[in-house]
Formats: sequence, C-alpha cells, structure tokens
Amino acid sequence: MTKILVVDDEISIVTLLEFNINKAGFEVLTATDGQMGYELAVSEKPDLIVLDLMLPKMDGIEVTKKLRQNKYDFPILMLTAKDEELDKIIGLELGADDYLTKPFSPREVVARIKAILRRVGKADEAKEEESNENILELGDLKIHRDSYEVFMHGEQLELTPKEFELLLYLANHRGKVFSRDQLLDAVWNYDYIGETRIVDVHISHLRDKIEFDTKQPRYIKTIRGFGYKMENVKGEL
Repeated sequence: MTKILVVDDEISIVTLLEFNINKAGFEVLTATDGQMGYELAVSEKPDLIVLDLMLPKMDGIEVTKKLRQNKYDFPILMLTAKDEELDKIIGLELGADDYLTKPFSPREVVARIKAILRRVGKADEAKEEESNENILELGDLKIHRDSYEVFMHGEQLELTPKEFELLLYLANHRGKVFSRDQLLDAVWNYDYIGETRIVDVHISHLRDKIEFDTKQPRYIKTIRGFGYKMENVKGEL
C-alpha cells in the first residue's frame, strides 16, 4: 500500500489529513515536529511526505534540505501560510515538489498527492488505490460504489436502485444490527411505523440475488426480534 507521511505540529490538521488520506486508500504515518518527521522518513521510506513549513525542532525547509543532502528523493508536498512566500520559494528550490497554502481543503490535499504520485512515476499505484477505494469486497460479493454495480463470482447482478442502496448501507455498516425502522429511515427516509414490510420485501429480493441458500443466508442475517445485519464474510464458498 502506498505510504504517506504527514508532518505538522497542529494536531487538528494531522487528524484531519490522516482521516482523509487514509479514506482515499493510503497508509498514513504522522509526526508532529521536524526531527520526528525526518527520522520517520528515513526509517519508513514513505512514498510521499506532506510537510508543514513551520515546525518545532527542525522546520520544513531544514527537513527538505537534510533529506535531499542525504540523497532521499521522497516527493514532498509542502504546506505553507499565506505570509511565507519567500520560504515557500526556498522550499521549492531545495526540492519540494509542490505546495499548498493554508487554509486548504482535505480533498485538495488528496488530489495533489495523487497528482504528484502520477508525476513521479507511481501512476499505477495511485490509480489502484483510488480504484480500491470505490470497491467493497465481501467474500464472493463485490460492490462498486461509484458505478452502482454488484458482482457475485464475477457475474454482474441486476439490482434495483433501492436494493443497491440497502445492500450498500448494510455492507458499509457490516457487523452492526439494524431494526426495520432504522433501515426504513436510512434508506427510504421514512419515519412511519407500520411501513417496515417494505424492508422485509427488499431483504428477501436481495437474498434471492446474493445468497446461495436463502434459508441459510451467509451475507444478510436475520436477528430475531430486532432486524438485520450484514456479516463480514471472507473467503470463497
């Protein structure tokens, strides 16, 4: 898995970036000062470093300079404040690959990371990580979030839009038990008691399409007296 090192002394920024970069399918390492960031870079050899300019112990320029002097060529995305124009230029001259000015959106950071990885010859890895982000695999079942497609044993299944939404919701929360009312509210946006039969009907239709034996379902289990849950199925039948 592509490894990204985030170095920033603001814990809120580190947490935000770690969540969004990890969500994009990358492994994330973090450091909160320049010395720690440099040592992690040397020991872990990340595929890219997101590096804040102003850091305690060793600033971003010094980290970049030291890495380049020691022949480490990790791509670096430098984070700067609006009033750090000169330092930003120095950072780029020392070998930073790109920069972003604070405040920034996490989505833009992820987009820049992918663009840099493509530029430095890691296009296949970046494409693979992005692709894997949109495919959910449970045993023999593959759910393509973006294209609304579902495959079982490599063969595409014909699901209605609501069947897909219900399946995806259960799969995204696999292992968690939901009442019929909760599923009705989450998937159909209904909050009316007594309409829950629609959930049972759709569960039945889904089982007909994804289960090998509908009387002993492997994926969608009935929790007697409460509702349903999606099992975290692994491996082949």
